[in-house]
Amino acid sequence: MVKQLKIGEVSKLSGVRIETLRFYEKSGLLDRPARTAGGYRVYGEDILDRLDFIKRAQVLGFSLDEIKQIITEKRDGQSPCAEVRGIVRRRLAELDERMAQMRRYRKELAAALAEWDRAGDAEGHICGLIEGIRIAHPLRDSRRTVPRRAGRKP
Repeated sequence: MVKQLKIGEVSKLSGVRIETLRFYEKSGLLDRPARTAGGYRVYGEDILDRLDFIKRAQVLGFSLDEIKQIITEKRDGQSPCAEVRGIVRRRLAELDERMAQMRRYRKELAAALAEWDRAGDAEGHICGLIEGIRIAHPLRDSRRTVPRRAGRKP
């Protein structure tokens, strides 16, 4: 016979807080558990495998919605592995784009610092170095720059 675990036992064994277990249940990540005559939730030991899967997927960067989608596919008798590969491919493409943006930003910052080192201090309302720089915003696709203010040294 499969051992039945109360929610507190599941929490203790899995390291997942009781509130989180309830949230996962409401969100569809966990199946609704059976209830005792007194209304207490009771789970089969397989809940521990499900929680381990959720934790592992989160460590890999999957959102709860993505995890739910994967679990639903499996529950519906489909292999979710193709979906998992697709999610990871999209995530890698997003990471590559962000890394490229950060490399561009780093290059712009390094150029600004080199210019500042050559120019020395600059007068300005607060700091002429910042006020006079032409640099694109680091995380925007737009390549607009902040124009230099007239009459200010870079």
